[in-house]
Amino acid sequence: MSVTNPTLITFVIYIAAMVLIGFMAYRSTNNLSDYILGGRSLGSVVTALSAGASDMSGWLLMGLPGAIYMSGLSESWIAIGLIVGAYLNWLFVAGRLRVQTEHNGDALTLPDYFASRFEDKSGLLRIISAVVILVFFTIYCASGIVAGARLFESTFGMSYETALWAGAAATIAYTFVGGFLAVSWTDTVQATLMIFALILTPIIVLLATGGVDTTFLAIEAQDPANFDMLKGTTFIGIISLMGWGLGYFGQPHILARFMAADSVKSIAKARRISMTWMILCLGGTVAVGFFGIAYFSANPDVALPVSENHERVFIELAKILFNPWIAGVLLSAILAAVMSTLSCQLLVCSSALTEDFYKTFLRKSASQLELVWVGRAMVLLVALVAIALAANPENRVLGLVSYAWAGFGAAFGPVVLISVIWKDMTRNGALAGILVGAITVIVWKHFELLGLYEIIPGFIFASLAIYIVSKLGAPTAGMLQRFAAAESDFRLNK
Repeated sequence: MSVTNPTLITFVIYIAAMVLIGFMAYRSTNNLSDYILGGRSLGSVVTALSAGASDMSGWLLMGLPGAIYMSGLSESWIAIGLIVGAYLNWLFVAGRLRVQTEHNGDALTLPDYFASRFEDKSGLLRIISAVVILVFFTIYCASGIVAGARLFESTFGMSYETALWAGAAATIAYTFVGGFLAVSWTDTVQATLMIFALILTPIIVLLATGGVDTTFLAIEAQDPANFDMLKGTTFIGIISLMGWGLGYFGQPHILARFMAADSVKSIAKARRISMTWMILCLGGTVAVGFFGIAYFSANPDVALPVSENHERVFIELAKILFNPWIAGVLLSAILAAVMSTLSCQLLVCSSALTEDFYKTFLRKSASQLELVWVGRAMVLLVALVAIALAANPENRVLGLVSYAWAGFGAAFGPVVLISVIWKDMTRNGALAGILVGAITVIVWKHFELLGLYEIIPGFIFASLAIYIVSKLGAPTAGMLQRFAAAESDFRLNK
């Protein structure tokens, strides 16, 4: 490939900028709190955009537009479910989790919070939740590395092995060096790039196909059912797609953004910014896939790559309709989506290994500098394991993303949600919730019961387990006192 290729040059500049941000963040990283949570210093804009970018991985610009292109608007139920779930998570969890983690031992990770909130002296709650994070997130990281490799492979004609390392190297570099601040600052840049791409592209596609009326007529001419939200769906199918929204309550990489906000006062503004960003991005994603139906039906001579792989609809539209330099910027948005999610997943795994295993069980007297460097080493370790898992692209790792989302959503979602709104929740209730949620997801997935997405029964059964088991015991006076203080802090400052 020529070194003057505009797309290649754009990618190199973009990656160099991300690594530079990592080195800038390095100068602000003095202790483990800085490395894991940025010293709880994120303002509302960075909190909002970082939460959004860390959530939306490569599926936003590849998977979802491809599904809409193939099946029409009936595939958009997942977007509706995600918007509802994200809004409820910001409304009920974000501010309360920010103050609860501060009042419960200034917790830096979810396992740390669970152990402090429920006075778990045995360490069992911390270990089980840290293991859940490591297992599911290593799979998540591997899927992100596969997505990045596929992007480099298809864009630059690299071999899969070379693309694997090229796609992962930059993300590992800035996460390793700058920790949470680097991840959050780069997420903000990446979120800006993603929304730019997803607003501009459908507008240009619409103009290229002759405007709104002509485009809609062309889509209808191909198949009138493209406009039917209920096409090929069932009640169970719609509930399953909407059920993705439940997952937000239990995703450690998103919840970490709430914990890192500089104050509760920042949360309300961050919620408005984040939800506006999310709605515009998801609307743009649906529009790219939907308008792509009209464009490629009118231009069948350039439709072959999309016919072979419908997930390339955004990539092909960007390459065809834009100047190569602009196309390079738009394609960088896919890389941004992949890198933003992968980086925060690497960091959450590193945090679990450093804070919840190394510091708690191996080196209680470790210095802050030692813990920061252990955290960096753990980023490398998790990345290498994820690369090994991703080395065989036939592993169907990407297919496990919905499984991992359900696992986190059911195992952690009810525990996090109920722990911040119900004072009488107990340690045994939390343990029951994590175990019942995780086991239900595994069993339901294995037997594919009722064709229902496993997160829904997992979330329901985990919530029931938390309530029933908590009612069999009682919280300690210390737990009640800290909960009341945190709730008072939240209501005073929200």
